[in-house]
Amino acid sequence: MSLPPRMRAVVFERPGTFVLGEGPTPRPGRGEALLAVRSSMICATDQKILAGKFPATRFPHVPGHEFSGEVVATGDDVTLSPGARVGVEVHVGCGTCDRCREGMYTLCLNYGKRETGHAHIGFTIAGGLAEYVAVPVAALHALPESVSFDDGAWTDNLGVALWALERGRLAAGERVVVFGPGAIGLCAAQLAGALGAASVQVVGRGARLARVKDLVDSVVDVADVERLRGSADLVVEFAGTADAARAAILTARRGGRVVLGGSTGLGTELSGVDLSTIVLGNVDVLGSLANPKGVSGRALALLARGQVDVKRLVTHHFPLDRFGEAWTTFAERRDGAIRVMLHPLEGD
Repeated sequence: MSLPPRMRAVVFERPGTFVLGEGPTPRPGRGEALLAVRSSMICATDQKILAGKFPATRFPHVPGHEFSGEVVATGDDVTLSPGARVGVEVHVGCGTCDRCREGMYTLCLNYGKRETGHAHIGFTIAGGLAEYVAVPVAALHALPESVSFDDGAWTDNLGVALWALERGRLAAGERVVVFGPGAIGLCAAQLAGALGAASVQVVGRGARLARVKDLVDSVVDVADVERLRGSADLVVEFAGTADAARAAILTARRGGRVVLGGSTGLGTELSGVDLSTIVLGNVDVLGSLANPKGVSGRALALLARGQVDVKRLVTHHFPLDRFGEAWTTFAERRDGAIRVMLHPLEGD
């Protein structure tokens, strides 16, 4: 495939400012593959990056960490062939520190140090809101034949959701409550059902909650959450607010587990929880960061078997030329937007 010398990409120029720009098409280095990006989504974390809440991100920056594509070129020491269809998980550890050797490369002790092999795609290196992107092959998962590029863009999200359930030691027959009817929360809710939960309830508000009520056993408006107090074996929080974290802790039964996964940026503090609720209730409260230990591969297998529906969660599609409109649609939750998808190599 003949590559164009220049490409279009979204560029976060500085905190609070973005443009759709043009620059040289990257070339893959050793251990990297160049992807033609077919499907790429906007995430609330992109909003946090643009707001400057990730200190390791250096501006100007090409964002995007939920995407899939086709391999079009490779660097040295890469066995993938051009034409391979792949989804991307965004954490690549150095591979040698204590956390990486445990499989917890999301906690790499050399975070941000590209010279050691660490990469956080869309955070510390360029991401997939662009026509082409060069990424370490360690981040890539071959898409099963039945998984489209649009569905493959969920590779990272599904891994994040599945890891939260594994972190919370979900067992068949348990009652699960998920806080946050956004993309990852709804992936977690569906995966919980696929893995044998007796019941799954989602807590949230607004049009997004109404849109997905048939994906779970029931939905609960946040204004009515008190009725769930002490009811759940496992509570998973992906709302990213202090109020949601506080309510999640109160929703767990005595001896239950709570997994907090929503607050990935700086600045959200938890207060107002009587610690005796946790201590006397013997409640496990766990943090869950991203998708270590190859969990995205396990999640893709569940997707390929039809045990989770991500098509329903993509509410809007745009070409890259209309990124500004796509960004506003997502940020303002227009028409109950859950995930907004860009197709960088397609025109209007």
